[in-house]
Amino acid sequence: MLKQHSELSMSIRRTIENNKEAGIRPSKTYQSFVAAAGGHRELNFIEKDVRNYITREVRNVSEQEDAKEFGRAAFEYFGDVISFDTTYNTNRYNLVCGSFVGVNHHGQSTLLGCSLMKNEEIESFKLLFQCWLCCMGGNAPKGFLTDQCASMKRALEACMPTIIHRWFIWHIMKKIPSKLNGYKGHAEIEQEMSQVVWNSHSKDSFDNFHTVIPCATKSSIEAQFQDVYTHQKFRVVQAQFRRKANCITRLTNSALGYSVYEVGEQVSSLIFNKFVVTYDSVATEVKCQCLLFESRGILCRHALSVLSFEQVTQVSPRYILERWSKKVKRQHTHIKSSHNEPLLEPRSKRFDELVFCSQNICKFTSELEELTAILHCAYDTIMVEMEELKAKRKGTSSLSHKDANLESVNEFQSPPRIRTRGRPKIG
Repeated sequence: MLKQHSELSMSIRRTIENNKEAGIRPSKTYQSFVAAAGGHRELNFIEKDVRNYITREVRNVSEQEDAKEFGRAAFEYFGDVISFDTTYNTNRYNLVCGSFVGVNHHGQSTLLGCSLMKNEEIESFKLLFQCWLCCMGGNAPKGFLTDQCASMKRALEACMPTIIHRWFIWHIMKKIPSKLNGYKGHAEIEQEMSQVVWNSHSKDSFDNFHTVIPCATKSSIEAQFQDVYTHQKFRVVQAQFRRKANCITRLTNSALGYSVYEVGEQVSSLIFNKFVVTYDSVATEVKCQCLLFESRGILCRHALSVLSFEQVTQVSPRYILERWSKKVKRQHTHIKSSHNEPLLEPRSKRFDELVFCSQNICKFTSELEELTAILHCAYDTIMVEMEELKAKRKGTSSLSHKDANLESVNEFQSPPRIRTRGRPKIG
């Protein structure tokens, strides 16, 4: 007859967990049980039970805890600007799925948290943001991108008052056709709108948002950063160097190591845009009027042109961001895993403590038959007392359940359908 799958004892489960952490294969673990029992017939479980336990219990707990640690570590590197999107409904009940997304050093999206929300009210967003901040160690990002939502805005002001809150650019561009219907029929209006959205030179928005990344050139500066940054970001910065060829640099003022330049960029055969760039040779700091560096983290072609004019061969360390570096990948993997510190349930911890304490007793009593007999007698007495106590507690628990008022039991029901924000879509 085939063996019936039975529940594994606590001792068996702890041995499986320890062997899993030590990297021992399930087949070897099962063979050790066979050898200890004196044969396959002496065991009431099979090798598949061992594998199922690892998949169902050990691995699931490890992956869940490691995912939390990985998310926190990822936030430390890529949590400067977070995108929070609630445009997805999960099912027929319209439960809102919110996702916290960052951008890693390869320019790829990195999930830093997600949630299911019953509604999109202020209190719901407050609770969500507070829980997320707690999971991320209480550190708020520098910037937060969302769609246009008054509830979300007020919740962010309450939970993260120091961050810079901006709307998604795609959300703005999507709203333009409906708000300015027919503007696409006029090419000059469309061009001006694109210029305002993508190349606005407003200053106040970025004064306190200092992000820095290295630049890449075809000079000695390139040698400084070529091996440091990921290919994705290296290509993005290099695009600015290619456009630097269209810039003409002219010194307008200079005093005590502080220079002011006017950089003219030819954007077409007849159009030149002018930008003011300042360079401090003492602080080795360069800043351009276009603020591309402050807004997108990319050193602009105008600043690069000034650096070439000043014959700068090495970029200041302040322009080296670790988040864009290749070494982030190596450091990012140094996450404390549950394999290093097992996350045990209380029962497992008590079991391990008792086994550890009993080893010394067993070692001492096994030396003489008289000592062994005393331990057996004490063991039988203790087992009777513990079984009586357990039965007494079980009886009390059963009685309390019988006396419970059945009308007070809450039944789980389907959640109500959630009404989405804004006016319902037609068609």
